[in-house]
Amino acid sequence: MRSLFSEATPPLVSVLFAALVSSVIVLALGQNPLHIGSVMFQGSVGSVRSLANTLEEATPLIFTGLAVAIGMQCGLFNIGGEGQLVVGAFAAAWIGVKVAGVNPLAHVTLCILAAGFLGAVWALVAGVLKARFGAHEVINTIMLNYVAFILTNYLVNLPYFKKPGQIPQTDDVLASALLPRMDFIYKYTRLNLGFVLAVVVVILVYVLLERTRLGYEIKAVGLNPVASRAAGISVVRSVMIVMALSGLVAGLAGAERVLGVHKHFVSPFPYGYGFAGIAVALLGRNKPLGVLVAALFFGALASGGAQVDMETQVPRELVTVIQAIVILFVACEYLVRRMGLWPRGAAAHE
Repeated sequence: MRSLFSEATPPLVSVLFAALVSSVIVLALGQNPLHIGSVMFQGSVGSVRSLANTLEEATPLIFTGLAVAIGMQCGLFNIGGEGQLVVGAFAAAWIGVKVAGVNPLAHVTLCILAAGFLGAVWALVAGVLKARFGAHEVINTIMLNYVAFILTNYLVNLPYFKKPGQIPQTDDVLASALLPRMDFIYKYTRLNLGFVLAVVVVILVYVLLERTRLGYEIKAVGLNPVASRAAGISVVRSVMIVMALSGLVAGLAGAERVLGVHKHFVSPFPYGYGFAGIAVALLGRNKPLGVLVAALFFGALASGGAQVDMETQVPRELVTVIQAIVILFVACEYLVRRMGLWPRGAAAHE
């Protein structure tokens, strides 16, 4: 319990400070912070429809947040989740459109596997460059993002992939490839079984990191690669495995967006989830369960922000401001410790 409290305190304090600063901003706009907070609450969890929207917004963030967190456990900063998501989305659309005559379970599984595989391969490029040549993964993954955007834009405009018309997009995936929507919660929701898959992946990542030898080795390399190498752990192997796993999980986010929400791949693909995953991982302390909670929080902000935009004079961009302030305080964690709000002896990073 003490360890859990130690881990949870900095994010909670950061959220509290972000709420206070955001209240000042709302006051400067001539609005009542309590009213805005009430509207945001109603828009995020105040009804079954709002709750479904929150879960739908959180789903891709769970995947991309996990992708970043997996890398951070090994001391790697995978900033390429956006590109890995895009190539995963393209792979899912490709299989979803071009493969026919299979039952729905097999078709959805093939699409998800293709998305995860291509996302893993895309991240593995940066992993190999890091492990074999010492090239920094931040630079490599940033550059690979742009390669992913340009490459998928080129491919989707080829006659083999492109749907007739002016918009560069594929045909809609076949009905057998669609992720079933969870309309038992709310009839018109876009929430789909991708959310269940995201929760399953959270559990699997937790088991991997906390209950397996590979997870121990990954965390050991993240803490001290020199000591790990001296203890007989292959740092090269760990780096490549972690980058591949990170890209695989990010690719699943693209599959969920295509198979459960958009039903096709379009260029440019709706962006922001990969970069938002960095914020989710930071707020979640790079822990699988923390990522789940942080993604739900950011999903609630997005869903509530849409309601604020519709019902008040405060623009929904306030949500982005809140997210930025939260991350600012998380990044300035040492201030929280110096203020005595974080128990002594707690480590800054796992």
